[in-house]
Amino acid sequence: MPSSSARKKTGKVILLGAGPGAADLVTVRGARLLAQAEVVLYDALVTDEMLQLCPQAEKISVGKRSGQRSTAQAEINDKLVECARRYALVVRLKGGDPMMFGRADEELRALEAENIEVEIIPGITAALAAAASTKQPLTRRGIARSVGFFTSSTAPGHPEQTTLPDCDTLIQYMGGKEAVTTARKLLGQGKPPTLPVVVVENCSRDNERVLRLQLGELENGLAGCHGPVLVMIGEALAPRD
Repeated sequence: MPSSSARKKTGKVILLGAGPGAADLVTVRGARLLAQAEVVLYDALVTDEMLQLCPQAEKISVGKRSGQRSTAQAEINDKLVECARRYALVVRLKGGDPMMFGRADEELRALEAENIEVEIIPGITAALAAAASTKQPLTRRGIARSVGFFTSSTAPGHPEQTTLPDCDTLIQYMGGKEAVTTARKLLGQGKPPTLPVVVVENCSRDNERVLRLQLGELENGLAGCHGPVLVMIGEALAPRD
């Protein structure tokens, strides 16, 4: 265990949620800390506009994108520890919210093992931003009172998730390629092919795209989607009369 003098030499690390994409959706506290940071380690989904909030900081890309070459999580952990030993205030800028599919557990473990002080600043997660953008509540009185968040992405060496949450409204993160499998599983469970589906690509950004379809159509795939995709499924997603 590091000595007390060693602990005093380390800086503080902020795990900060950047929100869904638009720079003005970051929290006030998050923007203030970005303006004070000495170094910012940012994800691939963080926009240039967001990085303009920290012109004084050294910026290090540690982007992780599915199907593309990206920085391994172990390397990110080591970089965070290294930066905490060199700088007083380190910001780890994550798309969405750090605690929702943000691999915060791995980074917290690495920092806590070195007795490095950590603070977490939440961000607006994509599901809530997508619901707001499409004006489509995820819950509706008498129709939907439970919401389940899930992703089909798994850690290396871990089996693919075979079950889906038992909820009225399902939200699939990183659902572009995996949406077909999800649709087939739900249809196999007896869900009607007319079940409403709302797909949001590049949520909150200038190039946001919204697709409204049904579960039977989702089984055919999402052609033309290249950015981050969120898939929302359930009766609550039906258009209002």
